[in-house]
Amino acid sequence: MTSFDATASEGNANDRHGTPTCLASGQPHTGLLAHQFGPEAQPVVRAGRRRWVLQTGLAGLAGLTLPMWLQATTAAGPQQAPLSRPVRSVIQIWLSGGPSQLDMWDMKPDQPVEIRGPFRPISTCVPGVHICEHLPLQAAMQDRFAIVRSMDASASNHTPITFQAGNPKAQRTETGRQGGGYPSMGAVAARFRGPNQPGMPPWVVLANSLAADIYGAGDLGQAYEPLDGVSINGRFSLPKGIEVPRLQDRDQLRRELDRFRKSLDTSIGYQQQDQYTQAAYDLVLGGAAQRAFDLTQEPDSVRNRYGRDSLGEKALLARRLVEAGVTFVTLSDAWGHWDHHGDEVQWGGIVKGLTPMLPVLDRGITALVSDLEARGLLESTLVIVIGEFGRSPVMTKTAGRDHWPSVMSFLMAGGGVQGGQVIGATDRRGGAIQENPLGPGDLAATVFQHLGIDPSGHWTNPAGRPVPLVEQGRSILQRS
Repeated sequence: MTSFDATASEGNANDRHGTPTCLASGQPHTGLLAHQFGPEAQPVVRAGRRRWVLQTGLAGLAGLTLPMWLQATTAAGPQQAPLSRPVRSVIQIWLSGGPSQLDMWDMKPDQPVEIRGPFRPISTCVPGVHICEHLPLQAAMQDRFAIVRSMDASASNHTPITFQAGNPKAQRTETGRQGGGYPSMGAVAARFRGPNQPGMPPWVVLANSLAADIYGAGDLGQAYEPLDGVSINGRFSLPKGIEVPRLQDRDQLRRELDRFRKSLDTSIGYQQQDQYTQAAYDLVLGGAAQRAFDLTQEPDSVRNRYGRDSLGEKALLARRLVEAGVTFVTLSDAWGHWDHHGDEVQWGGIVKGLTPMLPVLDRGITALVSDLEARGLLESTLVIVIGEFGRSPVMTKTAGRDHWPSVMSFLMAGGGVQGGQVIGATDRRGGAIQENPLGPGDLAATVFQHLGIDPSGHWTNPAGRPVPLVEQGRSILQRS
């Protein structure tokens, strides 16, 4: 995917009285016509670059070749829900570094400047709910979003482990395995639910640095690691010299395969059973994956609405993936991007660092939610916008905020979430939870309940012992 410099948000969504009016259901933000995000915007199939999916081994799939992955997921099939079940998906937008709740979703305008920070709050379309002035698009459709202001992040640290696993026991350690072997929520979705459509991967990640921004399957096993959607983009196509009609004949398929065998990587799983090798060919020939990953098939109006930047393009790709049958998508715009200690660090402080980023986030998340709603996918897709912890109530001497695991804020939309609500509250300084404390397990229970996975279920570790899917939690939707 191509990244572009972020541009500013498209004006203030407030009406002439200074209070936004919530957009009607199905009405996209900032004047976007519904047909731009409607079903008629479906892409047209077009061949991608001439690469063979087996030659690359599906780069980024934890070293697995496509036939091996198909074999593993087929073996797990009896433990997955039948494909006749209702479609359910999750898009987790990872704000790597820890976004500042005090400067975004839990502002404290009555506090001294060193606490309240440089930004002013604005009204949203939901009476009594205020958010940062640099999030006007969200303010105009706040009735689609739920703000959670009382997540306890004390089990988390500067990695994606705890909140991508949704487990307080999954932590970075100085010794031993990272995350203690506990799986991420995406891996649990891959293991217990599988994809929404046959032939699509159950879990795709969109991040420039998987090592820094993505936590994988842990002890759940390699078969449930994610597909690296950034590295694999453009590789679901046929090599030069092979034509689709000739591949419909299995004998001819084998002859073509023999012809290309010498030029292919010797590590490719040609020793795998024929049914899985054939399934790999079928995936490419079917074109579903190729179409899903091809952003060039989107109209310019849609791409511009999301933003021609890392977050916007990944959010648009996430929508295309869930629409094509992927169950779980995790995306991150850039490693450490939201780590605003002060103007002396790479990402700057609140004014210099956060100010230009907020309109990019505002545009991306509102475009995604509007798009999902217009396509009839919002109720079936749970969108989560979250980082690893919050930021300190008192600003640093260099105009930033330090890590603050005691509390953080995050967003939810779709997936049966009642929009327009604020869940939980912090004290007057924004540094401690005052109402409705939540933990990582509550997030996991919410995700699993949405996906139709029993939160009281278990997975089996390598020692053969059952391990709870959820540690100390129940669905946030049951608490609100």
